[in-house]
Amino acid sequence: MQKAGIKNVGMIHRGFSSYGNTEYRNAPMWHLPIEMKLRYPGMLLICDPSHICGNRTLLQQVSQKSIDLDFDGLMIESHIDPDNAWSDAKQQLTPAKWNEMMDALIWRSEDTNVQEFNTALIHLREQINQVDDELLTLIGQRMKLADRIGSYKKENNITILQTNRWNDILLRAYNKGEQLGLSKEFIVRYFDAVHIESINHQNKIMNED
Repeated sequence: MQKAGIKNVGMIHRGFSSYGNTEYRNAPMWHLPIEMKLRYPGMLLICDPSHICGNRTLLQQVSQKSIDLDFDGLMIESHIDPDNAWSDAKQQLTPAKWNEMMDALIWRSEDTNVQEFNTALIHLREQINQVDDELLTLIGQRMKLADRIGSYKKENNITILQTNRWNDILLRAYNKGEQLGLSKEFIVRYFDAVHIESINHQNKIMNED
């Protein structure tokens, strides 16, 4: 659209249909709109909690989450008599309930001029940078171990994928992650990425002459 000369373009986050049990009609998959916001920082980004939730119960939670992620606005369906609406009855709010929810939302800004806050934030971000450097170093060390395992597997004609071992790793990670306050969803995404990188390392070794 932009290449065609249309410059006034915006994005609407409506969630994504997904398999399996989910509390949402369309899973928000927040990492996708976050990535789009990073790629197009100046583009309008609106959230449609009604379409994501498919019910009234989660509207405020999803709306607040999008505000906290610096979305530019909300699309929320309203009806004077939701239960008798011809479509999407379960997700619509009465005007009174809409006003109530709007009053309960906390609108946040991206930045502040308060020096104490900025100083504290800079200090915490420096600590995060240091931890990130340590994490990358540890991941690099993990891949070197995967390389060694790949060499042993090649010498002994063993397959790269070992499902029992992988299930043991995930179970151990779930238990440890729970103790550290990490969600199971995050553990799965993180270890899936690490596992794929490890497989790629071993696959390269397997196919070396």
